Amino acid sequence: MVTPRGTTVGSVGEFPTISRITAGLPMGPAVAVGPGDDGAVFLLNGSAVVSTDMQVESVHFRRDWVTAENLGRRVVASAAADIEAMGASQGFVLAAVSLPSETPAAWVDDLARGIRTECELAGASWVGGDLARGPQVTVTVTVVGELRGRTPVLRSGANPGEVVAYRGRLGWSAAGLTVLSRGFRSPRALVEAYQYPRVGYGTGAEAQEAGATAMADVSDGLVADLGHIAAASEVLIDIDTARFDVPEPLRAVAAATGADPLSFILVGGEDHALVATFPFGRVPPQWQVIGTVSEGEPEVRVNGETWEPNGWDHFRS
Repeated sequence: MVTPRGTTVGSVGEFPTISRITAGLPMGPAVAVGPGDDGAVFLLNGSAVVSTDMQVESVHFRRDWVTAENLGRRVVASAAADIEAMGASQGFVLAAVSLPSETPAAWVDDLARGIRTECELAGASWVGGDLARGPQVTVTVTVVGELRGRTPVLRSGANPGEVVAYRGRLGWSAAGLTVLSRGFRSPRALVEAYQYPRVGYGTGAEAQEAGATAMADVSDGLVADLGHIAAASEVLIDIDTARFDVPEPLRAVAAATGADPLSFILVGGEDHALVATFPFGRVPPQWQVIGTVSEGEPEVRVNGETWEPNGWDHFRS
């Protein structure tokens, strides 16, 4: 759709903007009623798993660092990663958007394109949402996942004697944020990792089927998210940093900024890799073993010692 220069959401209006966003949205066969009615109607395959994620301007992103299309992908991926962490599959997405009336209509078109793109990657149908005026851009996405006969993987199932493994990327988003914070735009791969995560769709179900006993997505930092598993399972988790192969881009940024490259991996969040505990010998291919589970005071240690800081906290960071 070609948008005349200077056109804003305020000049277009609420309902025409919604029509622009929802026009031609593809719907999966399980969707009976999509956008346009008072509610969506869809058929679930097994029990539902539901997760919501919010992205607030100046808290989670800056518009000069993250494009509208990046943001759309980012917020869907963040919520979808939680569905993966439960061992479920993505089914349906709802997106609520609040923004100033002077926001360019073309920016909203790009946001919708990003949401649609990530939904297609996840195999989910975008079935509805809400649009409102607000002082800054806020995008909230709810993903409804399906277990499809599987048992959910909780944080509370880890057992002494098991191993800890992850799949995905760790530290890339944090290193990208460091680059942007210093006014640079390269290494580009790290900047793009910050702009939107690459979720390994299907890996949560893979882990569940292999026998994962506890799982989380790494959104707040590896140590922090493993800390949630340790607390819920009442176990001690120990990470062995010798098992990490630190990628060259992380080494380069660490060398340029005086940082410890392991800090990106251990504390950096928003990559949305999956980390899980498995019985010995049950770790799927392409998952990297990085630690052990044992009896003890519930906490996470790194090479046998406490690691500080341990990750992101909205009200302390």
